[in-house]
Amino acid sequence: MNCRPGCAACCIAPSISSPMPGLPQGKPAGVPCPHLDHDLRCRLFGQPQRPAVCSSLPPSADMCGPDRVHALHWLEVLEDLTQPQAASSAAT
Repeated sequence: MNCRPGCAACCIAPSISSPMPGLPQGKPAGVPCPHLDHDLRCRLFGQPQRPAVCSSLPPSADMCGPDRVHALHWLEVLEDLTQPQAASSAAT
């Protein structure tokens, strides 16, 4: 599956804990990556500075769904479910 033009949900919804140019502490969830261009394309795509987590999240039918709204929601839910407090609450 290819990325939907103008979406960038995967560059906005999830947090990124690994360092990247300009963000040595990573990026918080819900904040657009500063490396998105005006067309919402990654300027680090294909570059060695691109965090490994970014290339490990390929587009999929489940994640991307029918539109950008679905993708943002799906990734926000996934972000919430993978937070340390959510993981420890689920284990108890």
